[in-house]
Amino acid sequence: MIEVKNLTKSYLFEGKKNYVFKNLNFTISKGESVALLGRNGAGKSTLLQILGGIDQPDEGTIKSDRTISWPVGLVGGFQGSLTARENVTFVSKIYAGNNQSIIDKKVSLVEEFAEIGKYFDRPFKTYSSGMRSRVTFGLSMAFDFDVYLIDEVTSAGDERFRKKSREYLEIKHAKSDFIMVDHNLWGLKFHCNRALLLHEGNLLEFDSLDEGISYHKKLLEKKASHEIN
Repeated sequence: MIEVKNLTKSYLFEGKKNYVFKNLNFTISKGESVALLGRNGAGKSTLLQILGGIDQPDEGTIKSDRTISWPVGLVGGFQGSLTARENVTFVSKIYAGNNQSIIDKKVSLVEEFAEIGKYFDRPFKTYSSGMRSRVTFGLSMAFDFDVYLIDEVTSAGDERFRKKSREYLEIKHAKSDFIMVDHNLWGLKFHCNRALLLHEGNLLEFDSLDEGISYHKKLLEKKASHEIN
């Protein structure tokens, strides 16, 4: 179970505190995969980063008896001056300790998945966005977690890579749960069974994914109409 209580996140802009969200409370049980909905800027990626331990909230607690991934495909954790091999080795050592056979296995898996050839041993900062996506997604898939945090990763790369990514996600989903952000609603319907909707700093919960998506669309249409006027 993942239990979130009174989660608050803000940032300073021109000396004024602006809240991304305030006092969020929700629970995600084992066996549930959740779609995280909301307009651009609603705080979806921020919430995923907090759940994954990449960012810290102003207030609130997150309690869980499950292992939670970092946001799948996250580029920010990579050191640009290091090669993909060096970055993957570093992360593998954090999770595998000094077990060299496991480290070598993880590195080989990511190298095989990324399919970037000699660039795997060149500085990460020299990669195209597509190459970065291949490496970061491969690294996320190299480790087993109870819950995967997925932020638009299925839209990255060319069609062949997206197909490959979807196939890997299907394998992971057979034994793990997802908390998922994806503007491709088909992807959400394929993997998720309920929804959380971030709107104006608040959280709405829907036991029905279809109901959550329908309400989300209405909010988007309302906002678009307001902008036109």
